[in-house]
Amino acid sequence: MSMFKNPIAIGAVAVGLALLGSMSAYTIPETKQAIVTSYGKVKYPVNQYQKDKPFGSTNAGLHFRIPFIDQVQYIDKRVLNLQMEPQEVLSTDQLQVQVDAFARFRIIDPVKMFKTLRTEDSVILRLGETLGSSVRNELGKRSFATMLSAERGQIMANIQKQLNLEAARYGAEVIDVRIKRADLPQGTPLESAYGRMRSAREQERATIEAEGRKEAQIIRADAEAEAARVYAESYGKDPEFYDFYRAMESYRTTFRQGEGQGETNFVLSPNSDYLRKFQNAQ
Repeated sequence: MSMFKNPIAIGAVAVGLALLGSMSAYTIPETKQAIVTSYGKVKYPVNQYQKDKPFGSTNAGLHFRIPFIDQVQYIDKRVLNLQMEPQEVLSTDQLQVQVDAFARFRIIDPVKMFKTLRTEDSVILRLGETLGSSVRNELGKRSFATMLSAERGQIMANIQKQLNLEAARYGAEVIDVRIKRADLPQGTPLESAYGRMRSAREQERATIEAEGRKEAQIIRADAEAEAARVYAESYGKDPEFYDFYRAMESYRTTFRQGEGQGETNFVLSPNSDYLRKFQNAQ
């Protein structure tokens, strides 16, 4: 009891309790999640990422631990960037393509992350290596022109799928993958590629034109066949009128002046069979 009458002893006890309390309490912000470990083993996660939990409704805030026994490791709960080192990829048309890509991911299972790789930096390093190999494998299956086409979206989706398989092993989730740049080195390789692309487009244009001419011939032949059928039906219904009509058409074409038609001089006998319609006219 004499100790409590001593101001110095009371102050020492108060300081010790305050120090013990400060070592027991810790705060987790909304942007962080944490795992509490004891002697290198995970005890429990705190404020772990949950997809359906809106901002401000999580377990962020003041928490307590056992001093000197429990350690707290903070892990980012936000979306993290993963920058790939620039790569040179050999396309199927034997071109060295310079590729630059990045990904975005999030730690969704801090316990698994701690048990496998321990730290965020290790996750970033491992996923960076996987991203590079996935980009090389996927782009190495395609030509340079394909990388610049609409298939680029499918390429990135395939890379993201491969990267997610690796990320799941470390408690992470890949949200997006983007190829920032896929270019040929300046100089001869680039000019050669442009030349091949121009040749391919010229061949494609020639093929389309040939198909168009073929379609036009088919349409023209069908029209002429239809016209012949109509003429044949007309002839069958009234042969005399059909013969007269065809003769008039022939006269108009032969004797019409101008437009590059009917400008040739003809010397015909009045009894010529060609002029039979005039001979029979009353």
